[in-house]
Amino acid sequence: MISNPPPDEEHVDDQMVKMEVNLDDISGEWLGYVMDILFEAGANDVFYTPIYMKKNRPGVLLQLLCRRVDLDKMKEILLKETTTLGIRYYPLTVYRSERNFKKVKTEWGTVTVKQGIYKNEVIQSSPEFEECKAIAKRHGVPLKKVYEHVWKELNK
Repeated sequence: MISNPPPDEEHVDDQMVKMEVNLDDISGEWLGYVMDILFEAGANDVFYTPIYMKKNRPGVLLQLLCRRVDLDKMKEILLKETTTLGIRYYPLTVYRSERNFKKVKTEWGTVTVKQGIYKNEVIQSSPEFEECKAIAKRHGVPLKKVYEHVWKELNK
C-alpha cells in the first residue's frame, strides 16, 4: 500500500433536490444521452425505473439528485432533452459518511480504493472501477482478477 490523500469528512447536506419525471414516449438511446448530459451538468445521481402509467402504458421514471443551485440547469435539460411537460422536485437532505481514499499497489499498477467510514470504522471499501478496467485491458487480465488482487492487498 502507498500514501493516501486526505479524507472527505462526514457531513449532512441539506441543500439537495430530488427531481423526477415520468416518460412514456422516449427511446432508450435518448435516455442514455440525457443521463450523460445530466451528469456532465453536475447531477450527483441519475437513474431510471420501469413503471406503468395510465392506460397501462409502459414508461420510465427518471430520477436525479442535484444541488439546489443546479435546479434551473437540470430543469432546462429535462424540458429540452426529454419528452416531459412537467417535473416534480422537492428538497432532500443527504447524509454522507466520511470517505477515505487509499492507494493500493498491485502487480499491474496502483488502484484507488474508496472507503466509507462511520464512527472511525471502515464500513465499506470499493476499488475504483475505471482504474481496474484500464489495468485489466492494458495487461490482458480478467477484471475479476484485478479486483481480487486489490482486495488481497487491501486486507494485508
